[in-house]
Amino acid sequence: RLGGPWLLGLLARLLLWGSPGAWASYLRRSSSCMPIPQRMALCYDIGYSDMRIPNLLEHETMTEVIQQSSSWLPLLARECHPDARIFLCSLFAPICLDRLIFPCRSLCEAVKRSCAPVMACYGYPWPEILNCNKFPADHELCIAAVSMDENSSSRRMPRASCKDCELEEASTAREILESLCANDFAVKIRILRRNTTTTISDFDLDPSKVEVLKHGPLLRTEIPARLQQWLDIDATCAHNIMRGTQAGVFVVSGDVQSDKVVVNKAYAWQKRNRNLHQAVRRWKHHRCPEQAG
Repeated sequence: RLGGPWLLGLLARLLLWGSPGAWASYLRRSSSCMPIPQRMALCYDIGYSDMRIPNLLEHETMTEVIQQSSSWLPLLARECHPDARIFLCSLFAPICLDRLIFPCRSLCEAVKRSCAPVMACYGYPWPEILNCNKFPADHELCIAAVSMDENSSSRRMPRASCKDCELEEASTAREILESLCANDFAVKIRILRRNTTTTISDFDLDPSKVEVLKHGPLLRTEIPARLQQWLDIDATCAHNIMRGTQAGVFVVSGDVQSDKVVVNKAYAWQKRNRNLHQAVRRWKHHRCPEQAG
């Protein structure tokens, strides 16, 4: 079973390519085709059904492949790059064709730029086995990036922050007010999920539903654009806040760091969150400690 535009493009290029080199031909002859098992969550249902064993990372058994590939699932959950799964599966589960197809060096470099900083957050360096210099240049036969290049796209590739961003429990109105005081800005916003079909979910800010509680060093007029930038580049935070919903209203607060904003706290605006409603009502007349004197 074959599918996906990137795979169709690859097959089209194969029809125009000559015979494989001796080394690749040897590897192909020494390997065998096997169905990608459902237990291999990283690559199951990637768009093709069969893979070669040994793979391009020299894993010789399916048990080893499943075990080693599963360690990359948390990184995919961080949504660090839309092509991360394609890159990893081209190595862990190479497509079963007449020749071995490696990922392009540019694909490796793009994924590394976005995902290596996320791995570093948790103390893991980019592994030498994924050294991008080992992979072919783009003018050779290889698997290229599917998403637009970050330098030519108006939308920056997401950079998941090291700090996990989760919805906070609206404990007491006082604690919420203290949190709003401690941050540079605080706003009530509505977030919409743009799509659910790509590896990385895109989120939009509803500009008609922005209520500025505290603008801090920001101009009120620039807050919507800065928050949309936050939604674009911090996919992990937005994903965690949305929790699979298509739309939602939230009270978020955070800090201004050079050319971006960082959200530190997020509360869901729901009827049952009475403490949050009370805090927002009281905020208009609330004086933070540094203002009290």
